[in-house]
Amino acid sequence: MTNKIDFKKTLDGYQARQGRFRFLDVPELRYLMIDGHGDPNSSPAFAEAIQTLYPVAYKLKFASKQDLGRDYVVPPLEGLWWADDMESFTAARDKSRWDWTLMLMTPDWISQDMFATAVERAGKQGVRLESLSEGRCVQTLHIGSFDDETKVLAELHDEFIPGQGLRMTGKHHEIYLSDFRKVAPEKQRTILRQPVTG
Repeated sequence: MTNKIDFKKTLDGYQARQGRFRFLDVPELRYLMIDGHGDPNSSPAFAEAIQTLYPVAYKLKFASKQDLGRDYVVPPLEGLWWADDMESFTAARDKSRWDWTLMLMTPDWISQDMFATAVERAGKQGVRLESLSEGRCVQTLHIGSFDDETKVLAELHDEFIPGQGLRMTGKHHEIYLSDFRKVAPEKQRTILRQPVTG
């Protein structure tokens, strides 16, 4: 048996500081994913996605530990967010127009067969195992409620990235270091990430 791996401590992509925009190169990673649309606060599909992802993730974790002798901590929930008009994230903040993909990162040693078995054992449907390659990104740590992200995102999108001679590519990415179902909004810790290109 090996020691339990905590990817929050071993992967650079889970490191960020409040008040600082940092460049990093994110390698291709694999995730359990579920897509949806609409306001995360009121959309039943959003809550259902979370309730689907975690049972599959834990089946995979236990299978990895039991069958491969490789144990790990299930990484934090992540989300990709986008809209036809990205102003709905900063100026308008119209959540009903948002599209999203909720994700849980899985180790690269998890096979498609293991995934298929985990889905069957969890009795969950609608989840897929897929790679995401983001490459060059900028990220920062936000502490506070999700609605308070607006100012940070506006600075990132409208000032910092253009000021570096770059433009946004890919989708806005959030990593929820706090469980927003349990932690008070003002104490929530969220990594905000944006892929960029020259």
